[in-house]
Amino acid sequence: MKTLNTKHLKTILKKHSGRLHGRVTVRGQGGRHKRYYREIDFKRNKFGVEGIVEALEYDPNRNLDIALVKYSDKEYRYILSPLGLKIGEKILSAEKAEVKVGNALMLKNMTVGTLVHNVELVPGMGGQLGRSAGVVIQLLAKEGNFAHLKLPSGEVRMVPLTSMASVGRLGNEDRKQMVVGKAGRSRHMGIRPTVRGVAQDPDSHPHGGGEGRSGIGRKRPMTKYGRPAVGKTRNKKKMSNKYIIKRRK
Repeated sequence: MKTLNTKHLKTILKKHSGRLHGRVTVRGQGGRHKRYYREIDFKRNKFGVEGIVEALEYDPNRNLDIALVKYSDKEYRYILSPLGLKIGEKILSAEKAEVKVGNALMLKNMTVGTLVHNVELVPGMGGQLGRSAGVVIQLLAKEGNFAHLKLPSGEVRMVPLTSMASVGRLGNEDRKQMVVGKAGRSRHMGIRPTVRGVAQDPDSHPHGGGEGRSGIGRKRPMTKYGRPAVGKTRNKKKMSNKYIIKRRK
């Protein structure tokens, strides 16, 4: 059996279990089965080199399959596998590649209405939008130096026309219907049991304490760290409002 030269694409994923310097910083994490991290080519910067899909593989680190691509210069890379991509198909990444499933090209060279995924927010940075199961982004319009993209949330956002995007809808659309089935599988995935705040003592959670069953005892639910758990919690300084044309639902 022929062995593929893909060892450099896999590394053991370190366990942190939600801890920093031994202290719990993220609750509910721990355990987890040992797994490899697969290095994904989000930049799709193998320009002008044709590749052939060698295999479609399961990736324990994300909720959709990945495709192993062998390029004509004998280099192997993993990419996100869009719906309809098959073993043996040829794909290409170029500024003006053909608009077909699996290819990657600049938004300025796509026709309006094209369905894409793995879109760059900043040219050259690598895809940041549309990377999870069943996701699809639609190119609505081109205006000036920007493309108008409709995101899965309903938000319409401006992205530079020189940003790269991959053509097609991502697979595993039925991911939302997945049933974990048993507690043991959650533990294998690294998810520890979640304890309600009202069931804890007052030293462990702001909702804790009280005799018998009691409410949260305040106007707004709080996180364990005393910050609001509902309402507007986004940092205004980090929000990119000027590029949002239409807000999400």
